Amino acid sequence: MILRVAAVSPKTSLLLSHFRKSSNTLLLHSKCFSYFRQHHTCSLKIICNARELPKSPISMERKARHFSSASAEALVKNSTDLSNRMTKKARREAPDMILRVKLDQCSKIGDFAEALRLYEEAKANTVPLNLHHYNVLLYLCSSSGGSFEKGFEIFKQMGVDNVAPNEATFTNISRLAASREDPELAFTLVKQMKNHGIAPKLRSYGPALFGFCNKGMADEAYEVDSHMVESGVSAEEAELSALLRVSSRVEREGKVYEFMHRLRAAVRQVSEETASVVEDWFSSRKAAEVGAREWDVGGVRKGVLEGGGGWHGQGWLGEGSWRVVRTRMNEAGICQSCGEKLVCIDIDPEETENFAKSLAKLASQREVKNNFAQFQEWLQRHSPFDAVVDGANLGLANQRTFNFGQIERVVNQLRQISPSKKLPLVVLHQARVKGGPAQKPNNKKLLESWKKVGALYATPQGSNDDWYWLYAAVSSKCLLVTNDEMRDHLFNLLGNSFFPRWKEKHQVRLKYTIEDGLTLCMPPPYSIVIQESERGRWHVPTVTGDDLEAPRQWICATRATPDA
Repeated sequence: MILRVAAVSPKTSLLLSHFRKSSNTLLLHSKCFSYFRQHHTCSLKIICNARELPKSPISMERKARHFSSASAEALVKNSTDLSNRMTKKARREAPDMILRVKLDQCSKIGDFAEALRLYEEAKANTVPLNLHHYNVLLYLCSSSGGSFEKGFEIFKQMGVDNVAPNEATFTNISRLAASREDPELAFTLVKQMKNHGIAPKLRSYGPALFGFCNKGMADEAYEVDSHMVESGVSAEEAELSALLRVSSRVEREGKVYEFMHRLRAAVRQVSEETASVVEDWFSSRKAAEVGAREWDVGGVRKGVLEGGGGWHGQGWLGEGSWRVVRTRMNEAGICQSCGEKLVCIDIDPEETENFAKSLAKLASQREVKNNFAQFQEWLQRHSPFDAVVDGANLGLANQRTFNFGQIERVVNQLRQISPSKKLPLVVLHQARVKGGPAQKPNNKKLLESWKKVGALYATPQGSNDDWYWLYAAVSSKCLLVTNDEMRDHLFNLLGNSFFPRWKEKHQVRLKYTIEDGLTLCMPPPYSIVIQESERGRWHVPTVTGDDLEAPRQWICATRATPDA
């Protein structure tokens, strides 16, 4: 067969070449024939053996009807796929894409010099730069010690090229301004973001806020803080610690008091860096000078009740120098330094309900939806429980192999202390319930007894146990038995506001000793949060310690006078 085609598109050429390769005879289906006639103005001349095809186009089209529609469509699809692959290859080999890949590599290793060379080369070759190119260049300039002038030259070039900036652009250029110790410019850039319809993030404010704080420019730092509040951006520990430090340095005792309470609400336990800032304030001359000699005891008590306990918000109380020490609390929550008993701050039931709903929503998004919905239905039929057990964590605690006897002993302990004397819910993965040690007669009998009374739930294949036992404990408002610290990425999704408070009040940990084996360590009868007493004493929990072997360290700050 001889095929001659003139002035056809690349797509047509690809399709016809496929016919040539697949057969010595060209037989066009009517759909393909129509495709060529409708989509291509070309001269199509086909010379073939008379025995293979009739010479008349009409006869040829009639002959083509014998071919299945599916075969023709498959050939067209193959042609389309080949065309798409060629398009993707062309895109990968485009100058702007090659530049992107190279700049990303520079970003990965922090090579600003090479990135700048690539930028100059691209400009010389008139390669178009997009937002990603510019943001990578500005990021490298701000983080790798690039020059301030060069960074702003690149930023101005964005405007020349009509490339609209985004939040990352402004954040990078603000960091560049901060590197030149120019927090005023950094703050100006943040305020310009609103003019571009861009919502600032917490990181957007960092260059200006930390810059002002480091320079001791307290009023300017407070202005940045106010702008954050107006924009709905919440300060975290690093920002609050910086504001606390600058307030202490410039002796603004009212602001120090404000930021101490904002730390209490937002952070609860402070890092070592923040702990040092707190200790420096209480040890300062100014701290010794401020404080009410006399105060309205009833008003302070009212403030404690209205605040939910643990603080009153009425200002510094007492007079004289502060005694600042590191200490710890005993099991009853009594300070081993000053003898003050810490309080237990209740959790709002509505907060718990909202948390359970958000937890269920997250779990449904990350688990097979029907699986988790079935668990919720099962839980409604069998709840409430007084305790939920993370079976996998308990079965492997201080063990090399899974130990069902260990779970059984803890389950029996929990039943004894349960107000309803009901068995706790044991959550185990299906593989743990059906395989391995579960096949031993005693273990099999134990699992059957739990299942019979609705005290065992086997999570399905491919599921994450954590969602199930956590949701069960939250929705039942009961104890959760696990040594899992709940700090990985899954639990980070739950935020740092309500979840730490819930965990503090509901997590039962397990302590192992040779003499007693596993023993239950109940939640503390006090809240691990910054507390301000009715007598003006302060107790600040740190992140140091916080396990059964190394108790948490607290800062205890009390007036040195006997009646404090």
